[in-house]
Amino acid sequence: MAQDCFVVQPGKALHGTTTVPGDKSISHRAVFFGALASGISHVRGWLPAGDTEASLQTTRALGIEIERHSDTDLTIYGGTIRQPDAPLNLVNAGTGIRLLAGIMVGQPFESVLDGSEQLRRRPMNRVIDPLRMMGANIEGSSGCAPLVIKPARLHGIEYDLPVASAQVKSAVLLAGLFADGETVVRQPGPARDHTERMLAAMGANLVTQGDTVILKPDAALKPMDFTVPGDLSSAAFLIVAALILPGSEIRLTGVSLNPTRTGILDVLREMGADMTVTETGLEAGDPVGTIIARYSALKGVSVGGEVVVRMIDEFPIFMVAALFAEGQTMVRDAGELRVKETDRLAVMTEELRKFGAQITETEDGFIIVGRQRLNGATVYGHDDHRIAMSLVVAGLAAGGETTVLDARCAGDSFPGYAETLHRLGADVAVRELAGE
Repeated sequence: MAQDCFVVQPGKALHGTTTVPGDKSISHRAVFFGALASGISHVRGWLPAGDTEASLQTTRALGIEIERHSDTDLTIYGGTIRQPDAPLNLVNAGTGIRLLAGIMVGQPFESVLDGSEQLRRRPMNRVIDPLRMMGANIEGSSGCAPLVIKPARLHGIEYDLPVASAQVKSAVLLAGLFADGETVVRQPGPARDHTERMLAAMGANLVTQGDTVILKPDAALKPMDFTVPGDLSSAAFLIVAALILPGSEIRLTGVSLNPTRTGILDVLREMGADMTVTETGLEAGDPVGTIIARYSALKGVSVGGEVVVRMIDEFPIFMVAALFAEGQTMVRDAGELRVKETDRLAVMTEELRKFGAQITETEDGFIIVGRQRLNGATVYGHDDHRIAMSLVVAGLAAGGETTVLDARCAGDSFPGYAETLHRLGADVAVRELAGE
């Protein structure tokens, strides 16, 4: 079986204006929430990537018609979902399976949620436990997928999240749409609030008071008509590349600036990044804007506490930035990285060491002392899109050619990643390798 790899040549500055693919979190929600709406939703700028395509195909398997005018332009005919003919396959989509669990526990028929071997290794008890508190009949295999869900009468609960988690919060709120009585979720700190913003924009009886979200299931959801903003997590790869490659200056337009997602921008600014961020409007309740990033003399920082949640997906690329920052960078409170698509702390440490990087891995973070000189290497993406794309950026700043094996997974969140970098001036090529 052939596999794609990225071949990276260093030494080129990045210049130009571009967009990034639609926000992955919002794209998952667009198809699921559109399915629940009473009417026809129109969604532009939707992300046609591996994980979101799994959510779209799952929604179709529930009897919802979705018309595609292009890869990114959808019309969703919402209404009543029906029992699927087979287990619902979410492939690698951790967000997809957790959101869908919240929806399916409220349905009058049995369903099974499943996915790849990678997805089956990801913990689901954090969603299963509160849904069972609501009366859900949901079973997981040793706390993992496949999830078997049977009809049950749900009731609202008051739930204190043990850790800030947008996926758990969303699953509980979505189940609350089908429950008797009010559902209250209290969170210990900021977590992504795309679910609250979108449900409120669709007319749900939902209010947010500080870190508490209150939902009453007495309002039909109205259809949507919006453009998905660009994914800040995808933009982060281009931003960090511009910050560490001498002479670079890039402009990214239409990017989501949701404050629960901008931790990476706050930390990069603290490191001395030369960035200009300008809000230009709102889409589905999310602020959208333009980011200009220029080559910068970065310095090390300490990262921990609430900002970790607001940049949890950006830590792989942040590790690359830290290698090129003067002085010590120390990260703590990031143990959640060990239960993502991979153990991202261990995997990034392993792969960056192949470039010659010196990294001290800790239980819940890492310590890097920079600036460091990297040498081109052959590295492995581990079927984790954020790992593969981060290694490409490391290769752009290394000395000598870098080959990133197992690179096809970049399409899980950033279709056309290599092509976008090439348009900005980077020397990145996609090649196909023969394999077993």
